[in-house]
Amino acid sequence: MVAGAQPDPAPDEAGRSVTDAPGCLDRLQAQADTLAGSASTGQNQAAKLLIPDVSETGAAMPPPRSDRTARPTAADLQAAYGAVIPDLVGPGMRILLVGINPSLYSGWSGRHFARPGNRLWRTLFEAGFTDRLLAPDDTAAIAAAGLGITNLVARATARADELHDDEMRAGLAAVAGLLRQARPTYVAFLGVSAYRVAFDRRRAVVGPQSELFEGVGVWVLPNPSGLNAHYQQPALTAAYAELERCVRRVDG
Repeated sequence: MVAGAQPDPAPDEAGRSVTDAPGCLDRLQAQADTLAGSASTGQNQAAKLLIPDVSETGAAMPPPRSDRTARPTAADLQAAYGAVIPDLVGPGMRILLVGINPSLYSGWSGRHFARPGNRLWRTLFEAGFTDRLLAPDDTAAIAAAGLGITNLVARATARADELHDDEMRAGLAAVAGLLRQARPTYVAFLGVSAYRVAFDRRRAVVGPQSELFEGVGVWVLPNPSGLNAHYQQPALTAAYAELERCVRRVDG
């Protein structure tokens, strides 16, 4: 989601060096076993669309822009440094998508994955998550598709290398809180490099992970940034479609 996001390893470069994850149905059973006896009342019903007026850190939250033809000036982008975008989490969320952090373009627009070159929306459509090509401001349709969006690091920057490793590790606490509240079927981290840092899993690869996080199945998906040249669109769509098929099987 960052303008200078580091590219993920090419699909044929990284050998699978972590324990193979179980299949979709086995993963669902493992999740059920983890939650058995300790599930809170009202799971998946307590989640609401989270659009707070101010952030916990006090960082600026720009009002979302509805004019799709507007484009930011260089001054607009500079002013977006440090901006925070509210999490998009609605009832019935099945998958929580976790970006690295907002780009300056997203910080300016107040929308997740808003930079025109970002391929997330095309990928979600082609992979079968949405029934039409959505735009960053289609928040109601995003939530209706069972998708939620947050970031490891809340503040907007121009490049991923402006973030510190400790920031990404610390960001897991907020992600964990969302998972405990909403209880989606899966959480998907968009970018294997960021996942490796945050979880200290240096040899993790794209795909389902062998461990649960807060009782929720974990996937790592390629970063959809247009700068991620290791994943051309067909490979990007295929990686996301694998998760979509898994969710469909779990949903029955």
